[in-house]
Amino acid sequence: MSEDGKPDELEREKNVIVQAWHLPLIALSTGNIVVFWLFTRALFDDEFRLRWWHGLIWGLVTAFSLVNCLWIARSGNVRPAVTIVNLIVLGFIALAVVQTIKSWSADLVERRRRVRVFIVCAAALCGGVNALLQIGVAGTEIGDIAKMINAGVLACIVAAIACAMMRVDGADLFPIAAETARPIVLSQPPAAEDAADQKLTDALMRLMADERIYRQENITIGALANRLKIPEYRLRRLINQRLGYRNFNVFLNNHRIEGAKAALADPAQAEVPVITIAMDAGFQSLGPFNRAFKAVTGMTPTEYRRLKASPA
Repeated sequence: MSEDGKPDELEREKNVIVQAWHLPLIALSTGNIVVFWLFTRALFDDEFRLRWWHGLIWGLVTAFSLVNCLWIARSGNVRPAVTIVNLIVLGFIALAVVQTIKSWSADLVERRRRVRVFIVCAAALCGGVNALLQIGVAGTEIGDIAKMINAGVLACIVAAIACAMMRVDGADLFPIAAETARPIVLSQPPAAEDAADQKLTDALMRLMADERIYRQENITIGALANRLKIPEYRLRRLINQRLGYRNFNVFLNNHRIEGAKAALADPAQAEVPVITIAMDAGFQSLGPFNRAFKAVTGMTPTEYRRLKASPA
């Protein structure tokens, strides 16, 4: 090594080049947390569809991570930069967990309810532990230890998830066909249908058709099970296996849409505002009503009313 320290400078430049080589991979790994969040959305919401702005979010997070890494390489401010990136990771993990909790009660597919919560919680735990470790050891000499711990935890979680996924039918996780366009039918039981389940199905449909219980504010599957005097798990199985629904909210909304369609086609209610019809049907606001109505009928409520008012 020369006295002026040039070899040391060359070595530092070499290290910077190695770091720069890994920058795109670091940025992409950060963007994976957005993919994980979108995966939980798709897993929990059968009506979820990828939109252009989902890709924009991924691009912004990845680009921010890349710029942040470049700033780290040039300025040496490791701890604040690593902290910012991992706080973003923790934020998306929190969104995934909220999605898990939010749609848990409405899910009617029992095996999916168990497996997907395990998958999300395990992956969230891994990502959360990794993010906290990265924040805790940023700028210190024990970074390699954190990497080893993270790699070990990740390997265990991936193995556990793979084992769980191999035991579940793909149809339990994702729908084969969209269910929102299915018309409501009273019941089409198979020849060997159990008489008790058929009796409960008839009682459920009477509640929906005669009492219009779906119009009640914040009606839950637990409250509906209490009305039928049966355990909640049995009602979930009934709606899922006998009526073919995977989500309780879709089951309610299809009945609400049928009621709204009848009101919109009624000449006596031609002057009733659409928002009033939506609220009477059980919707809490106009936006969700318009989206649900168009998903079922292929047109807006106003277009449907105009079509029904036109002479044949």
